[in-house]
Amino acid sequence: MRNLFITGICLLLSLGTGIQAAPKAEIDTVPLRSSSISKARISEADQRKLDYFFYEGLNLKVAGKYDAAYDAFNHCLAIDSTASAVLYELSSFYAQLNKPEKSLEMLRRAVAYSSDNFTYRLALATMSRNLGMYGEAVTEYQKLVKDYPAKAELNYYLADALTQNGDIADAIEAYDALEQSIGMNEALSMQKYKLYKMLEQTDNAFNEVEKLADKFPMESRYPILLGDLYLEQNDTVKARSYYEKAHAIDPESPYYIVSMAHYYEATGNKEAAEREIHNALLNEKLDVDTKVGILSRYIIQLQQSKKGTERANTLFETLLEQHPEDTNLKQMYGSLLATQGKTDEAKFQFQLVTEMEPENAAAWQQLLNLALRSEDIPEVIRICTRCQELFPDAPEYYFYLGIAYFQQEKYEDALNTYKAGVKIIPETNVGLKSDFYGQIGDIYYQIKNMPEAYKAYDEALKYNDKNVVVLNNYAYFLSLEKKDLKKAERMSALAVKLEPGNATYLDTYAWIFFVQGNYTLAKIYIESALANDTTQSPELVDHYGDILFMTGEKEKAVEQWKKAKEMGKTGETLDRKIAEQTYIEEEGIPYDE
Repeated sequence: MRNLFITGICLLLSLGTGIQAAPKAEIDTVPLRSSSISKARISEADQRKLDYFFYEGLNLKVAGKYDAAYDAFNHCLAIDSTASAVLYELSSFYAQLNKPEKSLEMLRRAVAYSSDNFTYRLALATMSRNLGMYGEAVTEYQKLVKDYPAKAELNYYLADALTQNGDIADAIEAYDALEQSIGMNEALSMQKYKLYKMLEQTDNAFNEVEKLADKFPMESRYPILLGDLYLEQNDTVKARSYYEKAHAIDPESPYYIVSMAHYYEATGNKEAAEREIHNALLNEKLDVDTKVGILSRYIIQLQQSKKGTERANTLFETLLEQHPEDTNLKQMYGSLLATQGKTDEAKFQFQLVTEMEPENAAAWQQLLNLALRSEDIPEVIRICTRCQELFPDAPEYYFYLGIAYFQQEKYEDALNTYKAGVKIIPETNVGLKSDFYGQIGDIYYQIKNMPEAYKAYDEALKYNDKNVVVLNNYAYFLSLEKKDLKKAERMSALAVKLEPGNATYLDTYAWIFFVQGNYTLAKIYIESALANDTTQSPELVDHYGDILFMTGEKEKAVEQWKKAKEMGKTGETLDRKIAEQTYIEEEGIPYDE
C-alpha cells in the first residue's frame, strides 16, 4: 500500500491532452456543389441530401452534439466520397479523437479534390508539421508561399518547418522573405541569429543583431543584447563596449544594470556586481515594479550561470526595507528562500502575506507546500482548515486535510473530510473524484471495513478506470482476502501495464499469482519487482522468500527471510519462518507440503 503522505504531495490534477488541431479558417456557407470540387457525379437528389446532411452536421457541431455531427458527416461521405468540405470537417473530428493518421488522410483527400482551397491546404501543411512530417510540411508550405505571395505569414511557417527538417540555410531565406514583407524586428533577427549560430557563421549571426541596433539607434536594448551575446562568447572587451553604448543612450535602463552586474560576475568582480544592483534598488527614480524586475532578471542570470542565488538575499532585504507593505515582493523573496532550502525563513514571508492578504491563494499554497515537504502535520491541518473557510469551493484543501488526519490516525475525521470534499468536486473533474474515492477506500481498509472499502474503490474506478493506485491497492487487498482473484489479477495486470517499472505494482502482481498457486509467474514478477525497487523494501524481500520456498528453493528462501529481517521487517510470522525454515501464512497456519 502506498505512503498516503507522499501521495498527497504528488497529487496530479487531470489535464487534457491530445494532438493540436490545425488552424481552421471559416468555410463559406454556400451549397456544397458550388463550394467544393467533386470528382464524383451525383444526381440532383443526392446533391440535395448531401447539402441537407452537411448543414445539419454543421448545426449539430455548433450545438455541441458532436457524436450526431460526426454521424451526419459520415453519412455525407457515403453519398459523395469526394466532397472536400465533408472530408475537411471529418479531419478535425479525427484530430480530436487522437487519430492523427486518419485526420491526415482526410486532409490529403480534401486537398486532392479541392486543390485551390487555401484553408484545406494550410490545414494539411500544419497537420504535417504538428506530426513531425517536416519534409511533407515543407513541400506544402513552399507551394502555398508560391501561390499566395501576399500572405507573408506563410514564410514564418515555412521557415519553422525547414528548421525542423534541418534545412537551416533555406530557413534563413524564408525569414529574409518574411522580413522584406513585414520589416525588421527583434524576434526575426534573433531567429536568424540562432540559425547562423547553428551553421557556425558567427559573423553573420552578430551582423543580424547589429543591423537591428543600426535600425533603431535610440533603443538601448539592442546594444545591451549585443553585449550579452558577446559576453556569452567570453568576449568581455566587446561586451563592455556595447554596454557603454547602451549607457550613453539610456543611463537608467534596468537592462543595462542587470547586464553590467552579470558582466562584473563574469569578470570575477562580485562586489561590483552587487553594488550595481544595490545602487539601482536605492535609486528613487525607479518604481518598485522596475526594481523587482531588475532583481528578478539578476536572479535568473545567477541561476543560469550556476552562481549561488544567496547573493540576492541582501538585495531583497534592501527592497523590503523600502517597501514593507509590498506583498508581491514578500512572495518573491519567500519563493527564493524556499529554493535555497531555507524553509523557516520562507515560511515567515508567506505567513506575513497571508496575514496582510488573507485571500491570497498563492501564498497559502506556498505555505501548504512547505508544510507538506517537512511533514508538519499540525501545520497542514491549520492551513487547510483556514483555507476551507476562505476558499470553500477548493477541493484540494479537503484532500490534504484528509491526509493529515489519516497520518494522525484520526480515521473518522479523515473519512468525513473526504466525503465532504467529494461533494464539491465538479462532475467533470473525474480524475480528482476518483482520487477522493480512492482515499475513502484506503481509510475504510484501515478501519477493517472491507465491504465499504471495495465499494469506494469501485466508485473510484467508475470515474477513472486507469487510476493506477486504486487498481493496485484494490487488487492487493483482494489477494490478502483470497477473494475475486481473477478480478484482482486483471486490475493488477492493468496497473503493471500502466507503470511497468513500478516495484510495488509488480510485487502485487507477483503476490496474486502466488496466492493462486502459479509460483513460476510469481517468481518472474517478484524478481522484476526487486530489480526495479529503489526503496530497499523488506516486504518485497520477504515475499521473494515465500515464493522461493514454494518453488522448492528452501535454502534461498530462508536467506531472503533473514535478509528481510536485517532490513528492518519485524513480526512473529517472519521469526517463525526463519526458526522453523518453512513457509507460514500471516495468520500463522503452516504450509502443508
